[in-house]
Amino acid sequence: MPAMDGCEWQEVASASCAEGYYPVRKGEVFNGRYLVAQNLGCGYFSTVWLCQDLGKKKCVAVKVPKGGEDFAEAALDEVMLLRCVNSKRRKDRASDHVICFFDDFKMIGENGFHVCLVFELLGPSLQSLLKSQGVQGLPLPFVKKTTQQVLQGLHFLHKECRIIHTDIKPENILLHVTEESLQTLLHSMVSLEHGAGAKPKRPEDDMAAFLDCCNLMKMGVKIADLGSACWTYKPFSKKIQTQPYRALEVLLGLDYSTPADIWSAACLAFELATGEHLFDPQAGQHFSRDDDHVARIIELLGRIPPKIALLWKQASTFFNRPSALLRMSWISPYSLCHILTDKYSWPKQQAAPFTGFLLPMLEYAPERRAAAEKCLQHPWLNT
Repeated sequence: MPAMDGCEWQEVASASCAEGYYPVRKGEVFNGRYLVAQNLGCGYFSTVWLCQDLGKKKCVAVKVPKGGEDFAEAALDEVMLLRCVNSKRRKDRASDHVICFFDDFKMIGENGFHVCLVFELLGPSLQSLLKSQGVQGLPLPFVKKTTQQVLQGLHFLHKECRIIHTDIKPENILLHVTEESLQTLLHSMVSLEHGAGAKPKRPEDDMAAFLDCCNLMKMGVKIADLGSACWTYKPFSKKIQTQPYRALEVLLGLDYSTPADIWSAACLAFELATGEHLFDPQAGQHFSRDDDHVARIIELLGRIPPKIALLWKQASTFFNRPSALLRMSWISPYSLCHILTDKYSWPKQQAAPFTGFLLPMLEYAPERRAAAEKCLQHPWLNT
């Protein structure tokens, strides 16, 4: 489920219908049960709507993917994964940090079948929170709490459900708050949209109202959007993860499993703490974005051991010999601890423990990378 970042959906509904979306109208009732009240977000694959569940008298979020065979198949895959998550919930409290899935149904529109999914209503994403805070990052106690809960959710997905999320990033981690706080936020969204003479609605306005009525440390988080997830024993795609959070084995086109999520979680924790990406690769005139990404990884984490590099059959895409990049002739090494102390002015006694927490999550060899359970035992999370 996307975050409550909002979009001017009503103005583009008719045009977007041609692109595969279902033309939702406020006030309509989905499946004879879900009364549409407000748009919560829209993306390339789907739109998300605040609805009143007329059966249970509560608010829910309904995800309406695009129509057509490919999108319907992807949505059905997501439903299967979510049903597995639901079946395992009672066995593990860590499941509290994965979004709750309530229902699914089909609608027919001019673009064919739309397989819709119904979720619990959550708050804004960590991406919205980061944007509202500027470039300095979030308070460190909140970063620790959030990282711990994300890792608990990943441990549940990996061990109990045998699911790889494949797209851990701030947009897919949503705040979990009280019903009262959500009502305040929703009231603000409606007021900003319909208020006479009001300025155009911005996500920052929603977040400002939200933070005014909430204590950040009282909020929890939940992992959302399993739309790209897959089984550990049946990966759906070679190309996974959003670029800045993409693990090295995925960049090199190799097999991946749950350690890829751990790499992304390390990138997430760094971004929450600093307000900036750990890796922000850019394409150049003579090299691709992936080339730059691999180079930045080597700059930060050091030379890839030849013994490991030789195991990567597709490494020739990037290397002319073990650890020597084909299109990047000059690399300037720097350590993670140095970045925190020099660029972000962290005191060394604060930077060193955080570095010690992140580096095992960024091991080159996936089998040596710390699992979620191991990460949760690190003292940085509890100091």
